[in-house]
Amino acid sequence: MANKLPQDHHKVTPQNHEQPRPSPEGRVGEGYLQGRGAQINTKNRFLKDEKTKEHIEAIDDWEESNTPTQYLEQSSKTIVNKVESPDVGMGYSMNPYAGCEHGCIYCYARNVHEYWGYSAGLDFERKIIIKKNAPQLLRKFLMNPKWECAPIMLSGNTDCYQPAEQHYRLTRGLLEVCNEFNQPVGILTKNSWILKDKDLLQEMAKKKIVSAMVSITSFNEDLRRIMEPRTTTAKQKLKVINELSSAGVRMGIMMGPMIPGLNEHEMQRIMKAAADNGATFTAYTFIRLNGAIKFFFHDWLYKNLPNHADKVWHLIEQSHDGKVNDTRWGVRMRGEGSIADMVAQQYKKYGKLYHMNAEEWSLNTKIFQRPGGQINLF
Repeated sequence: MANKLPQDHHKVTPQNHEQPRPSPEGRVGEGYLQGRGAQINTKNRFLKDEKTKEHIEAIDDWEESNTPTQYLEQSSKTIVNKVESPDVGMGYSMNPYAGCEHGCIYCYARNVHEYWGYSAGLDFERKIIIKKNAPQLLRKFLMNPKWECAPIMLSGNTDCYQPAEQHYRLTRGLLEVCNEFNQPVGILTKNSWILKDKDLLQEMAKKKIVSAMVSITSFNEDLRRIMEPRTTTAKQKLKVINELSSAGVRMGIMMGPMIPGLNEHEMQRIMKAAADNGATFTAYTFIRLNGAIKFFFHDWLYKNLPNHADKVWHLIEQSHDGKVNDTRWGVRMRGEGSIADMVAQQYKKYGKLYHMNAEEWSLNTKIFQRPGGQINLF
């Protein structure tokens, strides 16, 4: 099967659903970078002079190796960002790491890596920027008298518990500051390393200043290994939910993204398993391939799942008005058309069946207090 570039792709009729399996000749073939999501570096739109490989047939004399991950330490100027998008359900976010070693092939945050001068492809997974002064920046931010307490999201962009956390412990430092100030925080992760902070999370949970979501996209381990290669298994993620919910932490799941032809049929199973292990709230997103992501997702799809690639690509197009991306507020994260509507209906049906999102609950913003006794009055 020819691996055509996205703009040349031909449309086909969707086939009946089959459980996708990686292609033996594709995934383990010569030159495939094991343990990485993206297999290429796409061009950085901000750099004029740059050598990149955007297609397997584009450059004949190209050598790519699975080089070790680089941690690039820096002192940042800010850590808390105001979120302008109305689609993501957060007002503020903070991310101690830029880039993410988890290597999720679909990750929307990949495009942000171009602002740092790197590619959204392999660079995103192999060049991790460490904001080593993140806890100090947060303390300075919260001490500003103009800050009127509102929840802040950890991992609004990249995963705060990615492998770099094992060494730098910046997320732990941020949580310690939040606990000291009674600053409410939400967490989203795909990594079981969050359990290392159970003691702190349990203390914060008693004050209702923390809640956490675990991202689960599939119980198909063959698919997970290639789609999000350095994340923990779905079984381990359920253990995280069970252990933290048993410790009193409000736990939820993020099913994102739902990809038609790959994992959208797993929504019920994921929601039931999560509910059985103590999750009480949910969210989901529908796949969209914005910016450079469409190029290396296409490359990944045809290398790993050639027998399903045409079907999957067509269904994504079908859900975004003939394209694979949509920039419209309110539509871009949910898709449209019959497939996207079916996913939305499943989400509503099974959410009600498993009593997800049934409780009225919010993070406590009323006990925020700066050291020295200044209590939040808003």
